[in-house]
Amino acid sequence: MFASASAFAAASVTFVDIGKMTDVPHDFQKREDMQFLFREHLNFLSGKLPPGQVLIVDFLDIDLAGDEFPRVALRDIRVLKGQADWPRMHLRYRIEQDGKVVGSGESRLSDPGYLMGANRYDRDLYGHEKQMLDEWFRKEVLQQH
Repeated sequence: MFASASAFAAASVTFVDIGKMTDVPHDFQKREDMQFLFREHLNFLSGKLPPGQVLIVDFLDIDLAGDEFPRVALRDIRVLKGQADWPRMHLRYRIEQDGKVVGSGESRLSDPGYLMGANRYDRDLYGHEKQMLDEWFRKEVLQQH
């Protein structure tokens, strides 16, 4: 009953031609899970926008942290080496209020030092990508206000 209006904020998120992205899970269910988690995280971030504003994000490319290796009779595993396997994303976004665009841009995100320093999502699946999205949101999206 006392929930804030921002608790109901929702981002509109699409994954453009996900089958051609650089590095996303090959397994259909894992790919669906990844999309759900990124949508959920962007919904959380969009709650920080002023009331009435909507965040719209199109993922154009994703290269997840680490490399995925197939294992026989077990599920695939993702190995993080901290070398040239850092997370990267290419996205296009806009912020709308009352049907009008109040901010927009296209961003290429990357975090070559993803294994250095603290990560508030270190126990989360796609935690390095979430942290990278947080930084992007703070620097690019919120700065447009």
